Amino acid sequence: MKEKKVSKTVTLADIQNKKASGEKITMLTAYDYSMARILDEAGLDIVLVGDSLGMVALGYDSTVPVSMEEMIHHCSAVRRGVNRALLIGDMPYLSYQISKNEAVKNAGRFIKNAGCHGVKLEGGYDMAPTIEKMVKAGISVMGHIGLTPQTAIALGGYKVQGRDLKSAKKLIEDAKAVANAGAFSLVLECIPSIIAKTITEMVSIPTIGIGAGPHCDGQVLVINDLLGFFEKFTPSFVKRYVNLNPKIKEAIDNYINEVKNGVFPGPEHSFRGGEELLEDLKSENK
Repeated sequence: MKEKKVSKTVTLADIQNKKASGEKITMLTAYDYSMARILDEAGLDIVLVGDSLGMVALGYDSTVPVSMEEMIHHCSAVRRGVNRALLIGDMPYLSYQISKNEAVKNAGRFIKNAGCHGVKLEGGYDMAPTIEKMVKAGISVMGHIGLTPQTAIALGGYKVQGRDLKSAKKLIEDAKAVANAGAFSLVLECIPSIIAKTITEMVSIPTIGIGAGPHCDGQVLVINDLLGFFEKFTPSFVKRYVNLNPKIKEAIDNYINEVKNGVFPGPEHSFRGGEELLEDLKSENK
């Protein structure tokens, strides 16, 4: 297999131009420096520091408890591993819903303190004025409609949105409002494929699907789901490209057994030399 060489820095214009050219957009989440570097070197278009870190990295039951400080901390770590991909930070619950001014201030921290290129926030028509104010302040915004995990309880739980005429119309209204407010792209989560296709064709900005079928302009997954790290639950729309969890457990089991049985470290893992000092050391310790 040829080594992939990717050097061009991804810009907002590149992401928006992909919609016109028909080239699919690739996005995955990252929460630390090491994984960010791997994704960046692989040639990914967008790295998202999602508030999903609450569950897969911090052990919370949902995304709701995630704080601004936690998001800034993880975004800063990821930023140090990203040199060419577009880096987006996920705004946590209640960091942008209270007031437009507070939303702009918090969004600015992602850019100024964490080095993100933009932010993502959940919500449609109701959030459009906030998005517009952020954009006017020079902050690039990625929208997110459909299943919005931060307010999943109000939506009736983690379930597909837009299955009836009323909710489908609402999704289209939300998408148009987010686009008109100046967002540069839009995440569609847990939406029937045909509705996602309709939205993708209606709005001028790229759509990025997660559980929204193949017709979106791009796709995103949580990296822990893709790699089989997170076994607590796996959404039905996730494709596991590898199941690393049992392989990691097997490696750790082998390590424990080798340490206990004196197999590791072996000669090849130990430093040589010092024999000439042994007699002197012994005599000094008599």
